[in-house]
Amino acid sequence: MEPLVALCGIGLERVVARELRKLGLRVLESRVGKVRFQADIRGCYRALMGLRAADRVLWEAASFSAPDFDALFEGVRDTPWERYIPPGMGLLVDKARLGRSAGDSRLRSARSIQGLVHKAAAERLCRQYRCSRLPGGGEAASLRVYIEQGRAQVLLDLCGEPLFKRGYRPQGGAAPLRETTAAALILLSGWRRKYPLYDPFCGAGTILIEAALYAWNMAPGLGRSFALSKLGVSDPKAEAEVREDLLRRIDLTRTVRLAGSDTDFKMLALAQANALRAYQNAKPSQGNGPPPLSLPAFQTCAMEDLRPSWAEPGFIITDPPYGKRLGDRRAAEAAYRNMAGLGRFFSGWKLGVITDHPGFESHFGRKADACREFTNGAAPAYFYQYRNL
Repeated sequence: MEPLVALCGIGLERVVARELRKLGLRVLESRVGKVRFQADIRGCYRALMGLRAADRVLWEAASFSAPDFDALFEGVRDTPWERYIPPGMGLLVDKARLGRSAGDSRLRSARSIQGLVHKAAAERLCRQYRCSRLPGGGEAASLRVYIEQGRAQVLLDLCGEPLFKRGYRPQGGAAPLRETTAAALILLSGWRRKYPLYDPFCGAGTILIEAALYAWNMAPGLGRSFALSKLGVSDPKAEAEVREDLLRRIDLTRTVRLAGSDTDFKMLALAQANALRAYQNAKPSQGNGPPPLSLPAFQTCAMEDLRPSWAEPGFIITDPPYGKRLGDRRAAEAAYRNMAGLGRFFSGWKLGVITDHPGFESHFGRKADACREFTNGAAPAYFYQYRNL
């Protein structure tokens, strides 16, 4: 069992921890923007393919006391990098994150830490592989360094492209919502596949597509590769077995009522293409049959003209324009005020709205039953939830 770290938006740590437990993995601790857990190599692949709300999975290659620059250098140099980084692969120290309690003044410089960690790890690898320098310009292992309360944590990236790059959305529109954030909204909302789900500002369809993957029990990472496959700790047999197990768990026979609308017909065409690509990327076995009829349905419609397609109340989960897609803040606030009219025809439905506008409630005209603050990438976001429109 190895220690690993799942990175996520700040405020989404509990969501990711619940996901890890559902995947059968042991959670060790949660901190701001990251969840530390334990797994064997099969568990690594399950996390990479199966996590919906995490942005990255990293292998904790080293954790040691680093009160000063010398201790950091020695700790990195003593780490068995030859276990992880094969001959012929380069090395990149991608990021360094520093806590407030760094002692040595040089430990307050992210650039200095990146240079030192690279030098120490390269020294070890060059000695092991009997070379004068590591190769550059080709494949490279990526490291991240966290220094907090006098301890260094050196992490090896297992993803390559971040996990929100599912592969089904080659372009996301003017103000794209991360796939991992969309999945987190689904998990936070309490939506289940037995309920209808509507998105009146669907854009590229990300919320509805993530809901479909969740409803079909389709692991979001099935259609892509990972940096782990090129590292020394990879296990192709374990990866194939985990992938096949996750494919067997897909159930496309489930009836799912998903629909969305937008006023931009070009975005709707993109949403339809993304939904089909999300299904195809999973490469399900032939036993699962043709694309399901329960793919999300998209229509051109202004929010003010919406009427429910189902008699049973369900959920509205949406990412409305907020001055990025719509043009300016005043127009966005007018859209929020117009959303109050949804209650006339969607009485009894639950509503979840993500926005970066902290004053959404005042424009919508009602205080939310719950509001969660987290980050969508580097940007702050608020998720307002209403139990009943």
